[in-house]
Amino acid sequence: MTPPSITKNKVGVLWKTSPTKFLTKAVVVLLLIITVAIAAIPGYLQGGQWTWSRLPPIDNTQQMRSLLKTGVEFTDWQTIKQREIRIGGNKWSAQAITQGNSSPVVVLLAPQTFYKDKPYVEWTDIQGLEKWKTDSHRELEFTVEGNSPNSKVKARFFRAWNQQTFAIVQWYAFPNGGSHATTNWFWRDQIAQLKQKRVPWIAVCLKIPLNPLDDLDSAETLATSLSQQVQGSLQENTFNVSVKKNN
Repeated sequence: MTPPSITKNKVGVLWKTSPTKFLTKAVVVLLLIITVAIAAIPGYLQGGQWTWSRLPPIDNTQQMRSLLKTGVEFTDWQTIKQREIRIGGNKWSAQAITQGNSSPVVVLLAPQTFYKDKPYVEWTDIQGLEKWKTDSHRELEFTVEGNSPNSKVKARFFRAWNQQTFAIVQWYAFPNGGSHATTNWFWRDQIAQLKQKRVPWIAVCLKIPLNPLDDLDSAETLATSLSQQVQGSLQENTFNVSVKKNN
């Protein structure tokens, strides 16, 4: 009997809707499985255990934890307040920065502080705290120069409001890039574990004040600039131990 979640009708609809996209995703998943299997099976045959059954530690626990007390530094922006807070089950750095007479931008950072921690519910936790209504969801892509090749990040970018209106940017920062999707970290970390390494992560959320009638485009330039500074600072000052060991 065919399982209810994979009926012939549903597969047929998906195939008719976008056969090229369906095949592309299937090939990517298959290649990832083959890559992981080729690298993992020899280790299993030799040691009797899968490589990722014994998680290696993260290299830079001290730098990660210090973020909760210090936040990050910005060029031409002044930190007016920074403190450690708890959102859901995670500890976050909450940092308010301002430039001239501008309304403060809030930078939230939740670093991985235990080697078994995985990114999972960070965006849900923030949504539950803020009780936002949202619209204009899209990706914000940006590049941070300095690494070879340059680091690329794909972040969530949307407008949110409760008593105030904000442009929101959210992503998980890694030593050499970042993504808002947890699956991106998962595959990076699985492949790193085959070399007895890890991919540490830091959840980042920027809250940029908007006037109630402003659209998201009005904040894109500022959002990109601040996001680049955050990612660049994390790579240079927090992930630097991991970057050096992975190079």
